Amino acid sequence: MKETLNRLINHEILAKADAKQILVNIAKGDYNTSQIAAFLTVYMMRSITIEELEGFRDALLELCLAVDLSEYNPIDLCGTGGDGKDTFNISTLASFVTAGAGIKVTKHGNYGVSSKCGSSNVMEFLGIKFSNEADFLKKSIDEAGICVLHAPLFHPAMKNVAPIRRELAVKTFFNMLGPMVNPAFPKNQMVGVFNLELARMYGYLYQNTDKNFTVLHALDGYDEISLTGATKTISKDSEGMLTPADFGVESILQEEIVGGEDVAQSAQIFLDILNGKGTEAQNNVVCANAGIAIATVQDTTPKQGFEKAKESLLSKKGLGALKKLQELSKN
Repeated sequence: MKETLNRLINHEILAKADAKQILVNIAKGDYNTSQIAAFLTVYMMRSITIEELEGFRDALLELCLAVDLSEYNPIDLCGTGGDGKDTFNISTLASFVTAGAGIKVTKHGNYGVSSKCGSSNVMEFLGIKFSNEADFLKKSIDEAGICVLHAPLFHPAMKNVAPIRRELAVKTFFNMLGPMVNPAFPKNQMVGVFNLELARMYGYLYQNTDKNFTVLHALDGYDEISLTGATKTISKDSEGMLTPADFGVESILQEEIVGGEDVAQSAQIFLDILNGKGTEAQNNVVCANAGIAIATVQDTTPKQGFEKAKESLLSKKGLGALKKLQELSKN
């Protein structure tokens, strides 16, 4: 690691194979915590290259505990986090709304590192069981339309990194990797990223796969559709801009989509929205994100996807998916 750190300090970049090997070595416990922290810090101070990101991704996918859910043709709705916006759990809510609309979802998530409440924090608070057993996950998708893939259960190799990320408490390149390393290898993906540069990198890397994808970045910094302005989109066949008008709604203010101060508050916002007690702004932002997920799978327009998502939310089918998952988690 000393040699690698010296190279990086001298502004060298890593080849894909070297990047992959370093992550494998981290997983094996070859480096101490100070070395790993120094390595992570380098990438907070300079941009990661496509080759480095690809190498890190390949290492994590090779080391993960894969689960085959391909028979369901699922989608993952996942953001990188790290946008510093502290919104409520939009992509997780959108996942349940998408499931309520009849699209199978394999939701990859983790505890919040750079945010107050990550996807796994709110799921755990609401009594969702974390499991890497294929039978339980298949039963969840069969009956609830969604299963939750808690990242640490599928990426045991990263146990050496988790405490360091918690202590650093800022975004690292692992934020960039999260959506890329879903252990179910879903063929459909809607992924939000925290800057335009990363959106381009995701678009490039995903173009070379068989994925059906939509990459999103709100131009005012969100790693999801925020409806506070325009959103850049990159998909398999096209690039474009989405505005609130594309969903038939008005722009909203940033303060209308902030999250809770702690996990309990965040979970209450989550339940309020699924129970039909959300504000118009909250409902619309959830349905815009779910709508793009639906449109990604079904190849419909954003407005059509939005309408299907709104029907799922307002008829409480999204709530039904959550209740079913809670019920299965007790058994």
